[in-house]
Amino acid sequence: MTDKIFTTKDNLQILHEDNHIIVVNKRVGDIVQGDKTGDKPLSEVVKEYIKDKYNKPGEVFLGVVHRLDRPTSGIVVFAKTSKALTRLNELFNKRETQKTYWAIVKNYPPKENDILVHFLKRNPKNNTSKAHIKEVPESKKASLEYTIIKKLDSYYALEINLHTGRHHQIRAQLQAIGCPIKGDLKYGFDRSNPDGGIHLHARQLVFIHPVAKIEVSLIAPTPNDVIWNAIG
Repeated sequence: MTDKIFTTKDNLQILHEDNHIIVVNKRVGDIVQGDKTGDKPLSEVVKEYIKDKYNKPGEVFLGVVHRLDRPTSGIVVFAKTSKALTRLNELFNKRETQKTYWAIVKNYPPKENDILVHFLKRNPKNNTSKAHIKEVPESKKASLEYTIIKKLDSYYALEINLHTGRHHQIRAQLQAIGCPIKGDLKYGFDRSNPDGGIHLHARQLVFIHPVAKIEVSLIAPTPNDVIWNAIG
C-alpha cells in the first residue's frame, strides 16, 4: 500500500534542471495543469519551487509541454523559457521524443511482445477513449509496442513504447487486448488501488535539448509500493 504524499515545492522529485527546462517525476494524484477541480496543479508547485530557489520577483514563467493522466506517475517536462517552450512543443508535436512506459496488468497478454494498432474514439462525456480494431468515424489511429519484462506472483509488468500520443492510449489499448492496468476502474480493472492511482508509470524519456541540442535521457524511479518494488 502506498501512503498518499502531496507534492509541494519542498518535496518535488526533480530529475533534471537547467536554465531552460525542468523535469519532474510526477506522483500519483498530481494534476499537471489546472482544471475544473480547482486542485493545485503541479505546474503551480514547480513555479513556487523556482520562485523560492532563485528568489525571483513577480510572476515566474513556466510552460506546460505535455501532460500525464492524474492517476499515473512519471516523467513530466516543463519549459522555463519561452524559447524552450516553442522548441519543445515542436519536438513533442512531431513525435521526435522516445517515451517508454511501465504498466502492471493482471492478465497474461496474448503475446510476449507485440505491436498494437487500434483506432481510438474519444467520448468527452465520460472522458474515455474506446479502442476499435477498424477505423470508425472520428477515430484516430493509435500504435504502441509492448514487451513483458517481468512475471510477478499475480501480475505481469509490461514495457511500452508509444508510436502515437492519443488520449488515454495505453489504458484503452491494453483494455482492448484483455489486459486492463491494475487499479484502472475506468478501463476494466476490477478494483481500485488504495491511493486512487493506477499502475502506469512514464519511466523513460529521450529527447534533444531544445537549446543545448544535446541528447537528454532521463529515467524516473517508480512509486514506492510492493508491486513496483518487485520489478527492481
